[in-house]
Amino acid sequence: MKFENSDIRVVWIDLDDTLVDFRTNSRRALRRLFDTQNLAPLFGTPGHWTECYETYNHALWDKYNRALITREQLRTDRFAMPLQEAGVPEMEAIELSARFDPLYLDFLAREKALVPGAIELLERLRTEGVTIGILSNGFKEVQFKKLDNTGLMPYIDIVVLSDDIGVNKPDIRLYRHAMERTGISDPEAHLMIGDNPSTDIAGALAAGWHAMLLSDTPAPAQPCFTAPTLHEIMLKIVRE
Repeated sequence: MKFENSDIRVVWIDLDDTLVDFRTNSRRALRRLFDTQNLAPLFGTPGHWTECYETYNHALWDKYNRALITREQLRTDRFAMPLQEAGVPEMEAIELSARFDPLYLDFLAREKALVPGAIELLERLRTEGVTIGILSNGFKEVQFKKLDNTGLMPYIDIVVLSDDIGVNKPDIRLYRHAMERTGISDPEAHLMIGDNPSTDIAGALAAGWHAMLLSDTPAPAQPCFTAPTLHEIMLKIVRE
């Protein structure tokens, strides 16, 4: 497959919010948590609970991606902090978080919403004969369940997760590890498709890969093809 004058042999795709509709699935999982754990007395409505959780979760993931906090801190604080804001004492909030975290991840892994065009893109890449990989910062015990439950796994040749070596995108070591896993050492033979310019795209470009950003707006100061839909990304790949 040709892309910008290079022969692409491996196409890596981020999972959450690139193939899997993480926002939809997460909000469904949070609603189930709200209902099953009787959170109405603390947060009033599912919408308020979701908004509060997402505010903390987004900030914590940003810190986690920059290696400022650990995986364990993220998974504890994203529930403990909203609970404390709602008036739960710190130690009780930490105890509740330990209960909520596995429940939420189980609910999340069962959801099946995909980003529009995900299957179409994967089917087209399969006909191109390239290796199709997943490159994700998500947690191992959840990401494989997502791939199975959404029906994506049959299209995927290789899965590389930050959990494999303990570093996250955009750390260049994860991209080098991914190349080693494929046995294809030429960076220009690798193409990354992702929705996050500061992790997916920045890391890929630093590693010497090609990159395509799924976004409504171009990434500032990052020279890569940008499109708002997977369909347009597919057309760009096919045209090349």
